[in-house]
Amino acid sequence: MAKEIKLPQLGQTMEEGTIVNCLVKVGDEVKRGDVIFEVETDKATLEMESPADGVVKHILAQIDQTLLVGAPMMVLGDKDEEVPQSFVDALTGGASTPAAAPEAPAVAAPVETVAEPEPARPTGRIMASPRAKRLAAEMGVDLTRVRGTGPAGKITEVDIRKAAAGTAPAPTAQPAPTAPAPAPAPAPAAPRVPAGEVRLGSAVPVNRLQRITAERMLKSKQEIPCFYLTVRADVTEMVAKRAQLNATGDVKVAYNDFIIKAVATGLEKFPLMTGQLAGNVIQLVEAVHIGLAISVTDGLVAPLVKDVNKKSLMQIARDSQALIERARNDKLDLSDLEGGCITVSNLGAFGIESFIPIVVPGQCTILGIGQIADTCVPDNGNLLVRKLMNMTLSVDHKVANGAYAAQFLDFVRKLLEDPSSLV
Repeated sequence: MAKEIKLPQLGQTMEEGTIVNCLVKVGDEVKRGDVIFEVETDKATLEMESPADGVVKHILAQIDQTLLVGAPMMVLGDKDEEVPQSFVDALTGGASTPAAAPEAPAVAAPVETVAEPEPARPTGRIMASPRAKRLAAEMGVDLTRVRGTGPAGKITEVDIRKAAAGTAPAPTAQPAPTAPAPAPAPAPAAPRVPAGEVRLGSAVPVNRLQRITAERMLKSKQEIPCFYLTVRADVTEMVAKRAQLNATGDVKVAYNDFIIKAVATGLEKFPLMTGQLAGNVIQLVEAVHIGLAISVTDGLVAPLVKDVNKKSLMQIARDSQALIERARNDKLDLSDLEGGCITVSNLGAFGIESFIPIVVPGQCTILGIGQIADTCVPDNGNLLVRKLMNMTLSVDHKVANGAYAAQFLDFVRKLLEDPSSLV
């Protein structure tokens, strides 16, 4: 029996995905659980597994095509089964039905839909993703005249672009057609432009990761009222302790590992810094997962070092190294990106003395770390050369006030200045 394979929702916030790679071809036999596609979502590139056994009869999804959740991607069938083109046309909307014949076209192969059908669009309030709303405002599209094709009838970016081009159907009170909606047209992928090829006056395409980062940072600025605190820590002892550990240990410890450990210890003492406002309560996290900002080819990601408060400094160093390697090899999954309560962003390697980082939506705070610099410090009439480091904390004022956040930052500073308790 022919089976339609749809794009599943691979993450809680996923509305659409871009096909990065197809790992099978027509005629291949696949088992339930085999990886058949690689799909890029708004957070990571993920492997999509087959939900059923069968032989690949038709591949409907194309590389670089952006599809809505629930869109048809593939048809599986029995080994000797012939799946006619009319069946595929019924899935993709390619078959046309004469006006005088309201009956659905005959289909030779019975259909077994693996994914659950999408619920009908609710009436009343207009449902649209934040990105769709912004795009509608930019393109002058009236949301009340757009039919959403996303989950639960939500209006998506694809719907807005089709409405602006005059190709989208207007909303109607008539029942939805029995055949699935046509798959959206492929969205062109932004080509990578090597840094050496960028010239003044040129137009540089924005890749998917850059676009997602821009949207999230805009959301942060619009919805999170921040205040900012800066301290300067004397990390002379921390630098010496790191050198000692790296000279004798089998794991190389980075400055970030000390900082992450200190932040985790601080969060246990000041747990409000892990919170998120939820109605009339501030919901605190159950586990301390700390994001580490990492520069990758296409932009910036901040995967999580998990359960940091329960780990030793050396284990944090191991986990951080593994996380950085996965990030730079594009091997992160959703579990590496969801559930963080704070992020550490260190630009010291670039000679930056201090900066104000932007809070990641869904978190309360982010800590920006500057370079460690030799500085002359007065001491009883003498001048000492000490290693100082600026730290700037951006804080969601909906969750924590200035005094509480200042105590947290001061506590972290003291731990870094006397790192013996962190080792």
